[in-house]
Amino acid sequence: MSSVGIGYDSHRFAAGRRLVLGGVEVEHERGLAGHSDADVVTHAVIDALLGAAGMGDIGTLFPDDEERWRDADSVDLLRTVVGTVSGQIVNVDATVVCEEPRLAPHRAEMERILAAVTSARVSVKATTNEGMGWIGRGEGIACIAVASVESE
Repeated sequence: MSSVGIGYDSHRFAAGRRLVLGGVEVEHERGLAGHSDADVVTHAVIDALLGAAGMGDIGTLFPDDEERWRDADSVDLLRTVVGTVSGQIVNVDATVVCEEPRLAPHRAEMERILAAVTSARVSVKATTNEGMGWIGRGEGIACIAVASVESE
C-alpha cells in the first residue's frame, strides 16, 4: 500500500542567524528565525513523511517549547523521524519559495543530503513568489513537500 503526505513550513528572516536549507548552510546575510535551526526544507519534508505515516506533525514530536530542541540540527530530527516510519520511503519532492538567495547552486547538495537520510529519490526545486506577499517582500522563506511511503 502506498501513502502520500504533504508538509509545509515557513520562517521569517532574522539577523544574526545562519541560513540552513535542506541541511546545507547557504551564504546569506540573514538566517531564519526558529527554535531549532529553522531549516524550512527539512521541516516540510518531516511533516510530509509524518503525514504519509499517519504520525502527526513536527510540532507534536519536537515541540518548540522544549529546550532540548533549541538550535537542533533538523537533519538529525529527520533521521529520528525516518527511524520511526514503517515502510519504505519512495519519493520526496520539495519546492522552496523565496525571493533570495538563489538556490540553484545548492539544490544538488540538498538532494544528496536528504536522499542519504531517507534512502529515497529526492527532488528539491526553487521558485520565487514573483514579488507578491510576505515572501515576495523578502520577509522569509516557505517550503512545501510531498512524500510517498510504501508499506506492506
